[in-house]
This record gives sequence, structure tokens and C-alpha cells, in this order.
Amino acid sequence: MSLLSQSTIANKISLSGIGIHTGNKVNLNILPASPNSGIVFKRTDLTKNNIVVPNFENVSDATLCTTISNQFGVKVSTIEHLMAAFLGLGIDNAIVEIDSQEVPILDGSAKEFVNILKQTSLKTSDVPIKLIKINKYIEINEGDKFISLDKSNTTLDIEFEINYKDQFIKHQKNNVSVFEDNLEDIYNSRTFCLYDDIEKLKKLGLGKGGSLDNAIVVKEDQILNKEGLRNANEFVNHKILDCIGDIYLVGYRLIGSLKCRNGGHSLTNKLLRKVFSDNKNYSLLEIKGKNLPHSIINNRHILKSIA
Repeated sequence: MSLLSQSTIANKISLSGIGIHTGNKVNLNILPASPNSGIVFKRTDLTKNNIVVPNFENVSDATLCTTISNQFGVKVSTIEHLMAAFLGLGIDNAIVEIDSQEVPILDGSAKEFVNILKQTSLKTSDVPIKLIKINKYIEINEGDKFISLDKSNTTLDIEFEINYKDQFIKHQKNNVSVFEDNLEDIYNSRTFCLYDDIEKLKKLGLGKGGSLDNAIVVKEDQILNKEGLRNANEFVNHKILDCIGDIYLVGYRLIGSLKCRNGGHSLTNKLLRKVFSDNKNYSLLEIKGKNLPHSIINNRHILKSIA
């Protein structure tokens, strides 16, 4: 995160696939956007009221994926992997055209999104980036689920832990510094489900496009995917991937330290709503200058509070 100016993609990107929950084929275009426009979704299969902004306050459902809606009830779902790619690569502004409700799942990770975004390169503006910096510790406890957000001086730190009764997954824990670490294992980690839950998903009308090509399926003490795992912590790493994408629904790059145990989309969204319910919990900052060494991110001559 050494670049201090807002970025967008240099050229239009097009891809297609299926929605993991709807099972529908979808075509998606990502277009460059002007500074301060943020990330915007546009449903091209609709002729009016078709703009949906990915904001935590617009999350209308967080059951197994993140779904956002506008005031007219127009939805875009399963946005988290694409949003994680945007945040991890430092893309501040983009228009996402989509001709169906659900973002394509591709291989179940963010790998293909990241690769195609890297291929087009970024276009940097002269407009400075903005950051949200956490000022106060906030936490939520729900039974065996826990999530918190605290101060961080330099980056977005995420520590995630999962505990499953399933004998294959069991317990996994990992932590990353989003703006400083190599996120390849995070990007490459696929969504997963237990074989015993497949029928439950179908009864809920979900998982219609799911397959071994876009999800890890765990049955008892093994996975059904012949190629095996991509990394030893793929299960918890995918949870971190989802978390990164959900965090970007604050609209800017966030500086803070997040810890989560047994959480998911819903718990992350509840945390963000709690944090932003009181403006004492955070500061919105605009970067001034040409370079930002991590060690001086707190220097007041570089950061100008705008909220």
C-alpha cells in the first residue's frame, strides 16, 4: 500500500461463469471509474433502478454469502471474493456490470479475479486515497462466535480461527496483514461445505450451481476433490478471504486489527454496523503527500482528518 493516489483498472475486463447459489449463467464486466466514485455494481439485465452500492448498510442477507440491495429491492449477491480482490490489489474505483443477480463463483476462490485484474494493470489518479482508522475497541460475542476490531498503527490485520466437529477440518487458525503480506494462499482458497449439509442447502434454494469444480466438499475424514487442498490452511484462509471482502464494504481501506472465532458474513456485518453506529469509534482520513512509510502513518502532517 505504498501508492497514495486512488486507483482504478486500466482497461475493461470481461468474464463469465455461474452463480454458486442460483446456478444461473452470468456475464460480468469490470470497467474503469473516476476517482471518488468507489466500487459500484450495475445490473445490466435491468433497465432502471439498477445501481447497487456495496456498503455494509446495504447488506440485506448474509446467509452463506453477502447480498447487497438498493432501495428498490434490486440485489447483487456473492460479492465477497471480488471485493476482496479489489481491496487486496488496492483498487479504489470500478464499475461492475453484471447481467444476473449473482457474481460468478468461478473456481470458488478469488484466484481468477486477482489474475485478470493484475493482467490489465492499474490506472492511478492524482486524487489522494482515504482511509478509515479504528479508534476504539469493539467486540461482539454470540455463543461460541466472537469478533472484535481494535486499533492498528499501520495496516489491516486479520486473525481468524475456526472449530469444526468434522474430523477433517477440526481446528484451524491463521493471521494476515492485508496490506503487507503475500495473500496468494488467501486468494487461492476455495469455499467449502460439508457433504451432510448439501441437502440442507438445496432445501433453502441455495447451492444450485455448486460442484467439485468450485467448492471443497468434506465427507467424514476426507475431501471429495481429487486434487486435494491448495494449502494446509485452506479452510480458515477462505474465511479470511470472505472477511477481507466483507470489510471492504466500509467503502475505503481500513486500518485496524480484527480478530474472529467461528464467524462469517453475518457476524462481520454486525460488527461493522456496531463500529459505525458511533463516529467516536473511527476516523476518516485523507492522505497528504507522495509517499507513506508504514512507520509514520500516524504523523499528523500526513494524515488530515476529514470526518
